Amino acid sequence: MRVSPAIIQRIAVVFMWALAAITFAVLVFILAYVLLHGLPHVTWSFLTQSPANMGRAGGIFPMILGTFLVSGLSVLVAAPVGVATAIYLTEYTHEGRMTAVIRFGADCLAGVPSIIFGLFGFVFFAITLRMGLSVLSGSLTLALMVLPTIIRTSEEAIRAVPDTYRQVSYGLGSTRWQMVLYVVLRSAIPGISTGIVLSLGRCISETAAVMLTAGSALRLPRSLFDSSRTLALHFYILSREGISMANAYATASVLIIAILALNLLAYWLMRKFVAKVGR
Repeated sequence: MRVSPAIIQRIAVVFMWALAAITFAVLVFILAYVLLHGLPHVTWSFLTQSPANMGRAGGIFPMILGTFLVSGLSVLVAAPVGVATAIYLTEYTHEGRMTAVIRFGADCLAGVPSIIFGLFGFVFFAITLRMGLSVLSGSLTLALMVLPTIIRTSEEAIRAVPDTYRQVSYGLGSTRWQMVLYVVLRSAIPGISTGIVLSLGRCISETAAVMLTAGSALRLPRSLFDSSRTLALHFYILSREGISMANAYATASVLIIAILALNLLAYWLMRKFVAKVGR
């Protein structure tokens, strides 16, 4: 008996919707489980105090500050380099052996486990350059880790800009740099921003590379050369060593809310920018 193509297509659509619903349900279950166990322990004192008794008591304020320092500095270092590399690959060079080597290297780096980046950062930044376990060592290591993501997403966003935009810009007398700055980058900002936000989220949630480079000090970092513990690493240590599961769930809840708020803010800013450019 021959089955109609329309029926096969309908079955395939239903199957894909079912898989998407299962994935979404698993995500909601994990988030709800963590938040239900963690939010009751998230108080103002928990957010503003320093940890006490190895994390069994007190709060997570040094970890919040350390997370924003390490992650923010890493993106500040990686974003200009990554976007500039993408501009060079798409606008200032022709397809050849050099561009193939750069893309191949970026793809290879994107697949390297974070623990390898952590070992490299520990040997090169912490020991060879004598930075020690510090915010600066952790930031530079994370910058290297997210650089391939920023390069590839920025390159794809720039390539998605229609060539007619470039031709019209040249026709109006623009130089190549003016065309790139005022036409291409303005049109590619949403895609570039997506890559940067994804990279920032990965930096915030990283543990292995941070543990080997930024350290795990519980005190408040006073400079870029001080050791610091991030929220993800604090959650990992509290749960792995069984120090305080209540504080571990509370830390995880703060981490989830921070990443969610970051993505929503970035999405809102991108929509505002696209609406402004479209006028």
